[in-house]
Amino acid sequence: MRVELGECQVKVAVIGCGTMGRTHAAEWKRMPGIRLAGVCDAQEGAARSLAGRLETEAYEDFDRMIGEADPDIVDICLPTHLHKEFIFRAARSGKHVICEKPIALSADEAEEAAAECRKHGVRLFIGHVVRFFPSYADIRRKAAEGTIGTPAVLHAKRMGANPGLAKPWYANSDRSGGVILDLMIHDIDFAQSLFGGAVSVYAMNRREGNTDYALATLRFGSGEIAHLEAYWGFPGPFTTGVELAGTGGVLRFNSEDAVSLRVFKAKEAAAGSGVAAAVPVPKSPSTYNPYYLELAHFADCVRTGREPEVTAEDACSALRTSLAVIESARTGRPVKLQDAREGENRHVYR
Repeated sequence: MRVELGECQVKVAVIGCGTMGRTHAAEWKRMPGIRLAGVCDAQEGAARSLAGRLETEAYEDFDRMIGEADPDIVDICLPTHLHKEFIFRAARSGKHVICEKPIALSADEAEEAAAECRKHGVRLFIGHVVRFFPSYADIRRKAAEGTIGTPAVLHAKRMGANPGLAKPWYANSDRSGGVILDLMIHDIDFAQSLFGGAVSVYAMNRREGNTDYALATLRFGSGEIAHLEAYWGFPGPFTTGVELAGTGGVLRFNSEDAVSLRVFKAKEAAAGSGVAAAVPVPKSPSTYNPYYLELAHFADCVRTGREPEVTAEDACSALRTSLAVIESARTGRPVKLQDAREGENRHVYR
């Protein structure tokens, strides 16, 4: 079945009315050319509350929502262990699919979900939203422009409160994948968007009480390295940071800084000084938040048929690498990604 969109507004339905579902639904509601056709949640109160606030229809039953709202796109904002089931159900209903990351809990489930969407002629988009954060997008763009020469080493961190304290399913690694699959995967995807598919990983993971901490080193096909840190249980505000070092300088961002991005570019030293100047270049924040940018991009891809910033294969690759990180942390040994292909080792700066 091939889905064609008419000239009318694109209709979107959201399933899952938790934090992420509320975030997505609010962005859809204010987006030109989009009609939020309904929201669905097994907890009727959650669906009715969100629907009332956004002036749309509330549903408890997914199939009823599909039949009555007849959306063009289904946006899946459910716990990770439910992703595959509802990707299948949406695809079999002939609906394009947007699904929060990660795509699934296992590589097999991810490949099956992608294949099911191809079978029914619908698009599959996975919400690796960090690609749409202005500072991270700036880093990728400047790397591609050659601002820091040849990028070689990435350091990235992501830390915040443990979501398992509020929602128990996060604390169950069989349902969430823990801090690696739910949080570090953001930076794994970002690293692979720079360097291509990782070829090996080495990691540690410490869980104690309400703390879930992971540290991983990824190696890439042309010798690049990424050092990634993720932490549930951080006592301060949610914090992210990234630093990309190349042969000609450094790109750096930290959420604790007031500016979006600083560029420290290596320059020719003045004669006799022996010192290379470092010049910070601030960037203005985006008018729209990253979730709006991400969803608007996916909707545009549905309308136009163009390739998305994050492909289903990108999402599958990020999942495979994340699972390798989990395996390395479990065994205490490096893990090679046997399916890291030559074609995955593309570089934005070439």
